[in-house]
Amino acid sequence: MSHLDYEINKELGECYLFMGELDKAEDYYKKAASSNGIHPDPYLGLATIAVQRGELENALTLYVKAHGIDANDKTFAGIGLVKMEQGLKEEAFDLFLEALARNPENMVALLSVIRLGHELERLPQIVPALESYLSINPGKSEVRYSLAGCMVCLDRKEEAQAQLEQIASTDPGFAPARELLALLDA
Repeated sequence: MSHLDYEINKELGECYLFMGELDKAEDYYKKAASSNGIHPDPYLGLATIAVQRGELENALTLYVKAHGIDANDKTFAGIGLVKMEQGLKEEAFDLFLEALARNPENMVALLSVIRLGHELERLPQIVPALESYLSINPGKSEVRYSLAGCMVCLDRKEEAQAQLEQIASTDPGFAPARELLALLDA
């Protein structure tokens, strides 16, 4: 099979996955994987399907296969998601941090780090990940609000206040920031 066949099968797999047609998506991803085994994308697609079906062991195998071809933020985040579902939260947290070290904008990893960081009481490790994301996307109020929340929990109230004031000035419609700011001022 040519590279063009690989691309077509991969694209069709992505389209069907997006539409929720898991069986069709699986068929095209398998064709793409067999046409050219040096790309991680078909395995990532197949892993996503496995996760949606609740087949965690299979998903993990597929993420690891993709990881072996090209260890990137998506493979670290994917393996992290499975580990989190399996209750291996500390291991998952470290995998999400690794994903963010490669791509600070990986939202799956970022949201998971926020959630697990609070649960595992590892807030000091979340702060740099949030700051790194905000250095690229400074206008993302939800992320800045999460950062302010972490700072409040870490008793860094002045820094939290500065973050909240920045949200209030750039995104006045973002009510949670105003509410937290009022609490800090009280």
